[in-house]
Amino acid sequence: MNKKELSERDICTKFITPSLRQAGWDEMTQLREEVSFTKGRIIVRGKLVTRGKAKRADYILYYKPNIPLAVIEAKDNHCSVGDGMQQALQYAETLQIPFVFSSNGDGFVFHDRTVTGGTIERNLQLHEFPPPSELWVRYREWKGLPPEAEPVVLQDYFNDGSGKEPRYYQASAVNAATEAIAKGQNRLLLVMATGTGKTYTAFQIIWRLWKAGRKKRILFLADRNVLVDQTMVNDFRPFGSAMAKLSTGSKVIDRDDGTSVELPTAIDKKRRIDTSYEVYLALYQAITGPEDREKLFHELSPDFFDLIVVDECHRGSAAEDSAWREILEYFSSATQIGMTATPKETKYVSNIDYFGKPVYSYSLKQGIHDGFLAPYKVIKVHIDRDIEGYRPEPGKVDREGKEVEDRIYNPKDFDRTIVLDDRTKLVARKVSDFLKESEDRFQKTIVFCVDTEHAARMRQALINENSDLVAQYPRYVMRITGNDQEGVDQLDSFTDPEAKVPVLVTTSRLLTTGIDAQTCRIIAIDREVGSMTEFKQIVGRGTRVHEDTKKFYFNLIDFRKATNHFADPDFDGDPVQIYQPGPDDPVTPPDDVPPSDDGEPIPPMPGDDEVIVDDALPPWGGPDAPSRKIYVDNVAVKIVAQRVEYLDEYGKLVTESLRDFTKTRLKSHFASLDDFLTRWRSAERKQAIIDELEQKSVYLEALAQDVGSDFDAFDLICHIAYDQPPLTRRERANKVRKKDVFTKYGPQARAVLEALLQKYQDEGVTNLDDPRILQIKPFDAMGTPLQLIKQFGSRAGFERAVRELQSALYEGEAQLSTAQTARARLLEAVLHEALENRLAVDARATVSD
Repeated sequence: MNKKELSERDICTKFITPSLRQAGWDEMTQLREEVSFTKGRIIVRGKLVTRGKAKRADYILYYKPNIPLAVIEAKDNHCSVGDGMQQALQYAETLQIPFVFSSNGDGFVFHDRTVTGGTIERNLQLHEFPPPSELWVRYREWKGLPPEAEPVVLQDYFNDGSGKEPRYYQASAVNAATEAIAKGQNRLLLVMATGTGKTYTAFQIIWRLWKAGRKKRILFLADRNVLVDQTMVNDFRPFGSAMAKLSTGSKVIDRDDGTSVELPTAIDKKRRIDTSYEVYLALYQAITGPEDREKLFHELSPDFFDLIVVDECHRGSAAEDSAWREILEYFSSATQIGMTATPKETKYVSNIDYFGKPVYSYSLKQGIHDGFLAPYKVIKVHIDRDIEGYRPEPGKVDREGKEVEDRIYNPKDFDRTIVLDDRTKLVARKVSDFLKESEDRFQKTIVFCVDTEHAARMRQALINENSDLVAQYPRYVMRITGNDQEGVDQLDSFTDPEAKVPVLVTTSRLLTTGIDAQTCRIIAIDREVGSMTEFKQIVGRGTRVHEDTKKFYFNLIDFRKATNHFADPDFDGDPVQIYQPGPDDPVTPPDDVPPSDDGEPIPPMPGDDEVIVDDALPPWGGPDAPSRKIYVDNVAVKIVAQRVEYLDEYGKLVTESLRDFTKTRLKSHFASLDDFLTRWRSAERKQAIIDELEQKSVYLEALAQDVGSDFDAFDLICHIAYDQPPLTRRERANKVRKKDVFTKYGPQARAVLEALLQKYQDEGVTNLDDPRILQIKPFDAMGTPLQLIKQFGSRAGFERAVRELQSALYEGEAQLSTAQTARARLLEAVLHEALENRLAVDARATVSD
């Protein structure tokens, strides 16, 4: 057997897998081949949505399922034994795997990421591959796991037999948390972007610790009833009868699979807690309050819980004076895990200070890059009054007839202290126009407003802009705010992919966090968003991918410059600790307000990112602030600028048009028109060039929607990149018919070629030489593929005839380009000679002078 003739797959089957088997790796439970661990980045260009290539490891070796130890990258035998190492190291870093191997079938190169000094990389013979026990001992030493931690660390994940398993980052988070707890760490922080499955990750952590007997009583804390209820009936469902809600009110909840269940509760009517359960879920507000009689958690002993998981811990649970923190300190002996998408807090408090540095982080940027989260288009809309401000003319009165104070009102004032109702109507019109222009007015949309009153006015404006649909569907537009029970009752319908309405919902802050709106395709921001934490949460409402409804990206319409946060270097950066105590300082941040990092003073009033727990100030923030909103009518507003940005394949926001983007890419791929024509003529399969361009993110199908659907790939490229006048497919086909290039073939062969030409003309098919095309209409009525190919003598004869047909389609352009190039070169030579002659004459004249 000649190894050089074997494919990469053969190398794996015949050499690598036998070596692993000989080393003691179990093929059923410890060895997986061709493991795709990302989904492939979603790339949006115009109306075309594609997925990038998923990352796939040739081998991942596990000590137990979901506990990976090693990754192997295989190459064919034309490569050297270590050629796959750099690729394997990238995979290992992503998957947090310590042991990395590369092989070409002759042996292995072994890279040990646990080594900090000495030999990190060495060569191994095929029979020297290390067994699972050896790598597990090294893994334990690397992680600092004592022998007594092994039963916890090796506890199985939950598996319901359905095939569902954690994504790679979820498994990494679960393993990191489990290992930290097994080593005795009692305060942990997990940072995972919205939409990446924090609750499922929490379930697997709890399950393993519970099943291992390490944690017997568990409390899961959240601050939204819907989060607790949906967690119980979906992700936490396997806990079954061991689980209950710390609540007095029972209710029926729908599961994701369509069934319904009545939630078990652990508090009776006399507010006594049933202590026979093992897993408790609770709403913060339900078990605590400002009065001692409301602190229901005092009914339990401080050591009752072994483990507490705090969902969305960024929303004040770490603040020293918060009611939530009171619960955590009461059960201080329990291991506590904080979970958040946005760890960075304010200058006043940090959850990192309480829970510690994250044991694992998975950011929004990573989620989009891996293809698990949806990318977004950003539409920035600038309104004249927002840019110029509004200064009332002398004597201007409000709706109540009171004179409006003479000063310049800016975007921070709009809808908070002063209302320009025409501005609200303009925003509603723009959002509605966007839906109408998209030709799908049932795209789930959230409009974020300044407050509940602004949300009510926005609802009214949207109803008037969409009166035709509201007449058919009364709940087409709804306000969903905390003070509107009818709206809150529609929350489940809004998040249900199967429910048609409501479609347009207005809110202030209720929908910023924790709501799983999988099919939300449009987010409109019409309020100031000063907090990076809140901005990330708002963006997170749209990042979930919903493949069943083909929701792969969402649109972010920004009326208030909120998306300026994209330019912030901290956006999706690593979590940072703002308060940095010195050696002799207390760990808890001081009560007084410290200066910011850049030395600028901290604003005296809290921003939007802070929760006010003791509001001793007037409604608008100070003794001199107005106590009511000023409503001013008949103030003209208009849009002065609008631009659309989208994420390129590197994750950067760009404003370049699809046409300009394609032109740049084509010119970087083909040095000149001649270069492209040479490649096109020499390519036996034209489709191969199109496939090659798609790998470079050039999608001609999307470009055809912009330029014209009657042109084929050849004309699109020549026209866009090199400004050549295009011909339609019909014009090209008619040119071939006039030449009558099929005369040398028999009647049936000519009929096949004519049908292929018609197929090209009607549908733009480029892979005409693929015999499989003979299996579809109209060829299936002309005979079997074998019978049709025989009319050309053989398959090679059929392919040769098709290539002649394709050459005839583009023959004129090729000759024209050659002639143009020859004329250009001749003209260049003539000009060069004339220039040399002129220089010679000038030189002689200079000498004679």
